[in-house]
Amino acid sequence: MTGSSEDVATVFDADNHYWETSDAFTRYRSPRFADRGVLIKEVDGRMRYVIRGELHPWIPGPADVNPRPRPGALLDYFSGASDSIDSALMAEDPKEHPEWFNRDARIAVMDAQGVEAVWMFPSQGVCMEGPMQPDVEAVIDIFHAFNRWIDDEWGFAHKDRIFAAPYVTLSDLDSAIGELEWVIDRGARVVALRPGPVFTPEGWKSPADTAFDPFWARVDEARLVVAAHPGFDDGYRDVEDAIARSWGYESRRRHGPVSSLNFYEPYVDAVMHDRLIHDFMVAVVAHGLFERHPHLHFASIENGAGWVPNAIAALRRFQRATRSALTSDPVEQFREHVWVTPFISDTVPALLEYMPVERILFGSDWPHAEGLADPKQYFDYLTTLSVDDRRKVMRDNARELTFP
Repeated sequence: MTGSSEDVATVFDADNHYWETSDAFTRYRSPRFADRGVLIKEVDGRMRYVIRGELHPWIPGPADVNPRPRPGALLDYFSGASDSIDSALMAEDPKEHPEWFNRDARIAVMDAQGVEAVWMFPSQGVCMEGPMQPDVEAVIDIFHAFNRWIDDEWGFAHKDRIFAAPYVTLSDLDSAIGELEWVIDRGARVVALRPGPVFTPEGWKSPADTAFDPFWARVDEARLVVAAHPGFDDGYRDVEDAIARSWGYESRRRHGPVSSLNFYEPYVDAVMHDRLIHDFMVAVVAHGLFERHPHLHFASIENGAGWVPNAIAALRRFQRATRSALTSDPVEQFREHVWVTPFISDTVPALLEYMPVERILFGSDWPHAEGLADPKQYFDYLTTLSVDDRRKVMRDNARELTFP
């Protein structure tokens, strides 16, 4: 079934992706880090990502030289529309899809889809920071190189239609501020940040630690959107292993060959699934970030909305326990400063019991396997909303965030 709406001619997709090419992390890498960070090596006849001497456990390799999934393949599989999963995940020859790698080809597809603008995120880049730690120097160099590649290939505000989000790490404050200034100068409107604790040479810190206030002050001043997009190994490795051992498993990781679909022990995945984004958003509120920087806008991208009720309950418990820790209601701070992209498995009318409609964004996750084959299919899950509310979710909320 293809969603449509005569009342909303075009949509603003807050969760679109490109696929990275073989030189995405290396084109601008410093020669000092030729053997550190993200390496590309041929393994068993395939080009693979290697980090700290090991194959990346989730990502097979650069997308331009490895078969890619058909957009929407997992959605079809889990809905019962397709009986096969393996073939669909390796079904597409990247050479036949210039729109995955080229911004002008993507705009032509966006026109055909009725998509007026997108926030565009890495497919593989979001999965690189965690595995590179604790090599902070390599993390900084690789992501500066990666952001230069993004600027080359996609642009941070191409024709005011493709807003590719540079990736920023807070592991070194001075470098983070320098990178932030660099992307602001080049027109960035959205920046991607790992939703988790920050790894620093001194140890783990909350992203709302006052040590990072100079960074957040500049984000606040520039009115950037901070997109918390999940990746891999985002800071809870020890927590996940502790949960696994507490319940009788050797570790969070399954034995034998694994992929992004079966990396975790099923029990660990079940109990930890929404834990990180929940804890991250509770932390940035509870640790006073929005009180110190009142114009920050955080968008939770590709995390769904199942965690929202528990986050609000946690903030209410925090308020009762601390009373004077914050000067205003933490739940209202959350509702003012945080936007959410629900999965299609989430029920948007139920979410409206916790969040105002103005804080809900549409994201298709196109062209990923777990996303929608046609972005406008999302309309099918908003049929009980009013025309005005559908327009806000599908277009106007993202517009207002992008063009404050």
